[in-house]
Amino acid sequence: MEPVSSVYALFADPDGAQRAVENLRAAGVVDRDIIVISSAPFEEYEFSHRDKATWIYWFAGVGGVIGLLFGYWLTRATELDWPLPTGGMPIVAMWPNLVIIFELTMLFAILTTVLTLLITTRIPRRQPTLYDRAVSDGQILVGLENPRSVPLDELKRALGGPGSLSLKTIP
Repeated sequence: MEPVSSVYALFADPDGAQRAVENLRAAGVVDRDIIVISSAPFEEYEFSHRDKATWIYWFAGVGGVIGLLFGYWLTRATELDWPLPTGGMPIVAMWPNLVIIFELTMLFAILTTVLTLLITTRIPRRQPTLYDRAVSDGQILVGLENPRSVPLDELKRALGGPGSLSLKTIP
């Protein structure tokens, strides 16, 4: 039997997809290896809650703080390096500097958010991901990439249960 790079099944309803996920777990497949793709959210089913929450907002906050500190340093250092006559007012004027500080804070927060998003979603990918056009038509894909730990026949049995519309393997 030749090795396969992916095996998956398509389901018309979320009940069948949930059974397939449970059958894969019973066959010994760990949760992080199971791929579930759908074109609609199914909040009432457990398979839609498998992915944990992201820390992207923490990274955005840290990026914003770094931008705030950089903005303060930049405006202060610029005004102290080129002191202009201010008629007795302080050389470092905070009210006008707040515009630049705010803009740099937002810039760093946005750039950090975009960078974190690209890293966590692994965009761009060098290898193609598991996908079928039927997902765009409302079907649910449940499958595995590089199934090594469980025999292929057992995976086909787990995925080909009730509700399975088609079972496919990619060499």
